[in-house]
Amino acid sequence: MSEFNKLSLDAVQEEGFKPLRKTFSEGGNRNNHTSTAPGSFKFKDPLFDYYKYIDYREEIYVNRLREAVAIKSVSAWPDHRQEIFKMLEWTAAWTEKLGGKVQLYENPCKTQQLDDGTTIPLPPIMLGSFGNDPKKKTVCVYGHLDVQPALLTDGWNTEPFELTEIDGKLFGRGSTDDKGPALSWLWMVEAFNELKMDLPVNIKMIYEGMEEYGSEGMFETVNELAKPGKFLSNVDFFCISDNYWLGKNKPCLTYGLRGMSYFEVGVECSTKDLHSGVYGGSVHEAMTDLVKLMSTLVETDGTIKVEGVMKDVAPVTEKEQEIYETIDFDLKNYAEEVGVTTIGEARLRHDNKKDLLMARWRFPTLSLHGIEGAFSDPGAKTVIPRRVLGKFSLRLVPDQDPKQIAECVTKHLNAEFDKLGSPNKMWVKAHHGAKAWLSSTDHPNYTAAAAAVEKVYGLAPDMTREGGSIPIATWLEDATQMNVLLLPVGACDDMAHSQNEKFDRKNMVNAIKVLGCYLFEIAKIKGPKPSECRCEPISMEDMMIPGAFARGFRCKCEI
Repeated sequence: MSEFNKLSLDAVQEEGFKPLRKTFSEGGNRNNHTSTAPGSFKFKDPLFDYYKYIDYREEIYVNRLREAVAIKSVSAWPDHRQEIFKMLEWTAAWTEKLGGKVQLYENPCKTQQLDDGTTIPLPPIMLGSFGNDPKKKTVCVYGHLDVQPALLTDGWNTEPFELTEIDGKLFGRGSTDDKGPALSWLWMVEAFNELKMDLPVNIKMIYEGMEEYGSEGMFETVNELAKPGKFLSNVDFFCISDNYWLGKNKPCLTYGLRGMSYFEVGVECSTKDLHSGVYGGSVHEAMTDLVKLMSTLVETDGTIKVEGVMKDVAPVTEKEQEIYETIDFDLKNYAEEVGVTTIGEARLRHDNKKDLLMARWRFPTLSLHGIEGAFSDPGAKTVIPRRVLGKFSLRLVPDQDPKQIAECVTKHLNAEFDKLGSPNKMWVKAHHGAKAWLSSTDHPNYTAAAAAVEKVYGLAPDMTREGGSIPIATWLEDATQMNVLLLPVGACDDMAHSQNEKFDRKNMVNAIKVLGCYLFEIAKIKGPKPSECRCEPISMEDMMIPGAFARGFRCKCEI
C-alpha cells in the first residue's frame, strides 16, 4: 500500500480493517472525533487518518515485533554479544529505510572484561534522527534493545524468543521491555510518511544495547553528546517508555523514581571451610557474625535502623498528597499480584492506598537480598563457611545522596561489628549508587503527554511515581538540563524481567497512536525552544511588568 487516503469506515473495512477488541478504532475516545454537524463526515481530530492507518497495519506491527523478539540480544550472555550488534543494525536499517539518519556511535568503554579475564566488544549506541528544522522543537527518545536472559526451562509457558499470541497477549522476551515500545517510534514515523503528514517536531533517538547489564558506556556517552554543538545539545524534551502502568487498564505518566545504593558486607573467619562437627565451638564463625550484622539494618516492619539515613528525606507536600487520592489502585488486586494472599495472614504492610503507594514510591526502603558463600543447595551439609557476603540495598528518595548513605551504612556496620567483640575480618563495600529522580507534572512535557493519552484512551492518566530506578532519566536531565518524561505504554502485568513477559496487542497499537499524538501536543507548546533558552523561570516581580500576565510570559527572554 503506497498511499493511505482518507477513507470512510466502510472503505476501510473493505480493505481488511477490523476494529480492535475493547478499543475504539478512532483512537480510544469516539467523542473526540465525530462532528456535530448534521449529515457531515468531518472529524475534529486531525489525527483521525493516523489512527485509522495504525489500526490497518496492526498485523504488520505484530510480525515486525516477532522478528525483533527472535533476535536473542541478551546483554548478560557473552556468547550472544553479536546478537546485540544484530539488533542494533536491524533497527538502524529500519531507521534509514524510513528516511532517518543513523550513526552507530562507538561505545567509549570499547570492551567488557569477563570474569575469566577475557574481553569482548561492547555494542555501539544507535543515534537516529528524523528532521532538522530549526523552527521546530526537538524531542529525543531513549530506548534499549537488549533483553534479560530467558530459557524455556526457567518456567516459560512458550519459547521465550518466539513471539506467541494467546488471547490478545504477545508473549516473548523483550516484547514489552523494551523492544516493543522502542520500535513503536519507528512505526509512528512510518505512518506519518505514508500519510504524507509532516512531523510536527524533529525526532532524535538514542538506543543502547547494554541497559540490562549496567548500561556500560552510556553515562560517558550522554555527557559527551550533551556538549555544545553535539547530538543532544539542541534537544528540547526527552521521552522514555521503559516502565509500566500502575494497573492493567488505566494509563499513567511517571514523574518520580527512587534511586539506589547497593552494598555487600563480608565476614571472613578462616582460610578454608570447616566441618562443624570437628571444629564447631572452637572458632568464631563468620556466618554468625554476618547474620547479627544484617539483623541490625532493618526491622521486620520495614523501619530502617541505620542512623542518618532518613535525615535528608524531603517532606511530603499537600499537593503531593492530593495526587495519591485520585490514583486508580486496588489493594486486593495488588495483594494477589504480589502473591501474599495465600501466605500466612495474607497481609500487606499498609491497609490503605495512600500509605501503601507512598511506602512503595515516596519513602526509602532497605531490603536484604541474600548471602554469598553459604550452603544453599538441596540436602544437608554441615559446613562452617570460611567467608560469607551479605547483599542488601537501599532505595533512595529526594533529597538523599548515595555517597552520604554509604557513609552512614559503613559507620553503622563498623560500630555494630565492634559490639560483637569478634576477632574475624569484616568489611563493607558500596557498589553502584544512583540518586532519586523527580520531575513536575505541571511541566509542558507532561501536560502534552497527558493530553495525548486522554485523546487516545478517553481518560486522563494517573500521575505516578515508581519504586525502581532508571538511571538514564537522571543522566539525561543532569547533562542537558532538559525535562525527561516517562511515558509507559505497557500494563503492570507485562512481567518484564520475569517468565512469560508479554505486551498486550491493544497496548502495542495504542502506543503508536499516543506517541504520534504526543508529538502534536508538543508542537503546540508556545514560547522559545527550551534548549535555546537558559533563563531562570520568571519571578513574581517579573510578572508585575505591565502586560506580563496577560501575555503569558514563561521566562525572562520573552519579556
